[in-house]
Amino acid sequence: MSKTLSGKTILLGVSGGIAAYKAATLCSRLVSLGASVRVMMTEGATRFITPLTLQTLTRHPVATDVFDEKDASIVQHIDWADSADLAVVAPATANLIAKLANGLADDMVSTTLLATTAPLLIAPAMNVHMWEHPAVIDNVNKLASRGAIFVEPGTGQLACGYVGKGRLAEPDEIVEAIVSMLVGPKPLSGKKVLVTAGGTVERIDPVRYITNDSSGKMGFAIAEAARDRGADVTLICGKTEAAPPHGVNVVKIDSASQMHEAVMERLPGIDIVVKAAAVADYRPLHQAALKMKKTEEDLSLVLVRNPDILQAVGEWKFAQPDPDKLFVIGFAAETNDVEKYAMDKLRRKKCDLIVANNVADADNGFGTDTNVVSVYGPQGLIEHVPQMAKRAVAERLLDIAQERIG
Repeated sequence: MSKTLSGKTILLGVSGGIAAYKAATLCSRLVSLGASVRVMMTEGATRFITPLTLQTLTRHPVATDVFDEKDASIVQHIDWADSADLAVVAPATANLIAKLANGLADDMVSTTLLATTAPLLIAPAMNVHMWEHPAVIDNVNKLASRGAIFVEPGTGQLACGYVGKGRLAEPDEIVEAIVSMLVGPKPLSGKKVLVTAGGTVERIDPVRYITNDSSGKMGFAIAEAARDRGADVTLICGKTEAAPPHGVNVVKIDSASQMHEAVMERLPGIDIVVKAAAVADYRPLHQAALKMKKTEEDLSLVLVRNPDILQAVGEWKFAQPDPDKLFVIGFAAETNDVEKYAMDKLRRKKCDLIVANNVADADNGFGTDTNVVSVYGPQGLIEHVPQMAKRAVAERLLDIAQERIG
């Protein structure tokens, strides 16, 4: 078998479920592909399969206790966390998923995974009712929104006697996901992608401003997904709730005018533009240099139009000798008549795709970890994407874009 994972270090966390026995096959497959596999086990996992088994298969010591430091020159869980090219949890119980989602670190596995900056692949295994419990769904969505990739459990006979979804994916399926993440095809390799995210800030005075509820999470998810597909990503972001993702070129701005300038000066050479930012349509005509004091009961602000960035991008595209070289994706956050306004926006602003969502829905608007969107092209609706983590929405959106780009 070709050593496709040669030179890669994989951190494998095994938690306490009956499917822990499959970790032996998983280790064997990964080692045969040339990977260096470092196994960590929870106490529960050691009740199902011995550390010696996995140590023999990987030819590396197996870590089970965060306090069992064998080398005084290093802190083992930090050393392992830093060395990993990919962290994998298989099987991942509901308990371990909850720990990872909420930042708990009370054993070797959870502590090391909290310390690593490597990409994370999770293969859950549990009873069907546990997998469908709202708490587990929330934790899975939370981890997915941070970039974790899931190999979903299969449907079949479970150890508890139920038949349903919850069985650990087969080792070969997990290996396929690992190979894809580490050395798999990078469909956007060589492409330059520009993403805008977050809300803009339009100053009234030094302490007051006009803005909106955008968190930047959707734009960040798109930037991460494009990065993981091999693209050279530039992320232009305004006011956001979280730190921008690693591995992308970040340009911080405040106002719509600053975002307009940052986008337009970087357009030459860009292959895909995804304008996910929520840009203020208006700004105060005058910005006070000092804090404004209360003088009257009423205060009137004169607002003027901000530059329309998406329209400017569309016009720039069609002013080029080959407009098809730039693929433009816009977003439409609406509260009513979503399809009508989305199609109007797509045509007026010369987009290739419009991603529309109803921000009046509390579970899928600004600031949430999930989204429900409808993707439109020039001929109308392409696909309705049901509620899922924003990272999953980003992956589907890029799939649709890649199909159209060819």
